[in-house]
Amino acid sequence: MSVRKLIQEFYKPDILLDPSAVASFLHDDLLVEWNSTKGLVQLKKADIVAISEELQRAYVRSKTKLTHLVVDGDTAAVRYSHYVKTIENPREDILLAHFFVIWEVKDGQLYRGYQMSQLP
Repeated sequence: MSVRKLIQEFYKPDILLDPSAVASFLHDDLLVEWNSTKGLVQLKKADIVAISEELQRAYVRSKTKLTHLVVDGDTAAVRYSHYVKTIENPREDILLAHFFVIWEVKDGQLYRGYQMSQLP
């Protein structure tokens, strides 16, 4: 699968709410360096799967709106906004945050991520 296709598949609706699907996209040696509102957080594969499990418990729908996807070899730069729907209000899209991430792909999986987020 091409890097572009891998990224597009990873950010399809509701994938982030499916821990087993998320895990299938992640390299076993994954490392994500995330500059968030809590500062720099380093996450491994198990941490990302745990985030997916939390999202699954809290939301009934998840979608990302990719605005930019630039691919160069095994590296992709992605800009997107993440929207969710809650159990209490399943008709309203709620913006969680805006993201920018640079992904490095190895062996057809997401291997290194350098991510920044901004709350709405």
